Amino acid sequence: MKKVFFAMMAAAMMVSCGNTGAPRQTGDGLAQGADSLTGAFTAYEMDGYKLHVYNSNDVMGDASYIIEGQDSLIVMEYPLFKVNAKEFADYIEKLGKPVEIDVTDYHLGGSDKLPLTMPEGMPAFIEGPVYGGMMKQFAEQFGDTMVELPTQKAAEVPFGQTQKWNGIDFRFEHGATSDFPGASIIIGGQVYYTHWTPAEAHISPLQIGNAAAVDAELAEAKKALASGAKYFIGGHGGLAEKAQVEFKIAYLEKVKELMAANKDAAAFTEALKAAYPELPGDADALAQALYKK
Repeated sequence: MKKVFFAMMAAAMMVSCGNTGAPRQTGDGLAQGADSLTGAFTAYEMDGYKLHVYNSNDVMGDASYIIEGQDSLIVMEYPLFKVNAKEFADYIEKLGKPVEIDVTDYHLGGSDKLPLTMPEGMPAFIEGPVYGGMMKQFAEQFGDTMVELPTQKAAEVPFGQTQKWNGIDFRFEHGATSDFPGASIIIGGQVYYTHWTPAEAHISPLQIGNAAAVDAELAEAKKALASGAKYFIGGHGGLAEKAQVEFKIAYLEKVKELMAANKDAAAFTEALKAAYPELPGDADALAQALYKK
């Protein structure tokens, strides 16, 4: 399991989703001069709040979020690299509202002294050998380009509980059982956050590192679809819709079918490519993960 956790975070690059029915993007002018940014911001109007999506374009394809309520901001998954953390902080300053809470779910970042909240058990997991070892490896690899990690004690939210910040409900549910012990969070009843944004692409072996993870991700996708949310976001990727979740479910069911029918990675890869001849992504890499001994 440790190998799976390390692989999932080592270098996650997501295929962007092409969404035709996404919520209305705002034209508030905050992204002016975006050509000079390392990452990219997009803001969406929701019912009762505004969702700001920041795709970092960093080596891990991380995404961060700002939920803007009437009086304050809730930030999620603060960026890990200094250049992105500065862009994120500058954008927050332009919004002109205080940060009420920083929710760190799957990705620890440059929260500085902001009040931290995590799913129950995640602070201990971050200090443990899997996540802690991963962050040590990142520090050795990326050096001074990484932010200083926060040291303040985080509040913990039990699974199954709803927090209300700035009048917006944040419902914490268990995420995929094959993943870190983070939460799937339903924001304002409209947006479903989990580790990976669903995309119409071959699923990365960083997300599904072995055969058992197929069932875990399939169960999580079905739960997301049944949540009542309209939009779906993740720590890797931007904003997706129900069509991408439905695609993920059908894709994983096809993967299970083809695994049962093919005894080796080569035959599975051929069958998967035949089933999805135009699909982007690395089917060969996924096959190697699924059939590894």
